[in-house]
Amino acid sequence: MKIVNFALLAGVAGLLAACGGSSIVEPSDLNNQRVFFAFNSAEISEEANDNLLGQALYLKHHEGTKIQIAGNCDERGSTEYNLALGARRANAAKAVLVKDGIAASRISTISYGKERPLVKGSGEDVWKYNRNATTTVK
Repeated sequence: MKIVNFALLAGVAGLLAACGGSSIVEPSDLNNQRVFFAFNSAEISEEANDNLLGQALYLKHHEGTKIQIAGNCDERGSTEYNLALGARRANAAKAVLVKDGIAASRISTISYGKERPLVKGSGEDVWKYNRNATTTVK
């Protein structure tokens, strides 16, 4: 019986090792936490999801904290298109937090479209930073 239990534990340990360690880290502060997006997308990447789950941990440990998530875009596209895309990005980030148990009433969203770039300039090396959702404490 002990050999079976040991084998089971060894199997579980191997499975956990194969999956790698958790990359979910609770930040010490939520101000200016950012998740980034691909061009023309509001899809949450695995990296962004892990970042947002870390933000959810913070919010669970700080129950009185309310946040705002601002959706941002790069300079390409019309003002109207980028405002809508920024809203989709902010709402996609909010949805991850709400799904993880954070009350929607604690999270407001806003879109700045392409009006508040994080980095000035043109080209993919700049644009990749401007496609984000930024969290700030309210």
